[in-house]
Amino acid sequence: MKTLYLLRHAKSSLDDAALADHDRPLAPRGRRATKLLAGYLRGEGIAPELVLCSSARRARETLEGIAPALGDQVEVQIAPELYGGTEDELIERVRVIANGVQSAMLIGHNPAVQALALDLAASGRKLDRIAGKYPTGALATLAFEGSWPELRRDSAELVAFVSPKDLK
Repeated sequence: MKTLYLLRHAKSSLDDAALADHDRPLAPRGRRATKLLAGYLRGEGIAPELVLCSSARRARETLEGIAPALGDQVEVQIAPELYGGTEDELIERVRVIANGVQSAMLIGHNPAVQALALDLAASGRKLDRIAGKYPTGALATLAFEGSWPELRRDSAELVAFVSPKDLK
């Protein structure tokens, strides 16, 4: 069984209109959310072997916030293609993960992260919740049989879905 964690970056700041979208930092609410997420990851024993993170500042700051909970063994790759990537581009990136990797986390952006979760999950109690909204800082946990290149539409099960509001 392989596990894919889909994390939408935490809440970003819109305070500086002069900043390019790629350069927007986390808002104070986003920084608080990363602390809640880190606690959740620790509590659930979530420690992916690989993290693929968008190059956008808010995604990298989300990663920094949860990094203490990920342990020392995690491999991190900053993946510029995840910034602005479509759902199809995200799945293509996931499909080239080395087959020896059992668990991976993707830290990215909506609408692609939400669309990817809905596309991959054939079942799961909280699918309707994801369809309604995939808030900033939300994490979907998908499990599937097979190899990364075999990951297809409706081939995974949504095992869990949490947002920072759930963790307060």
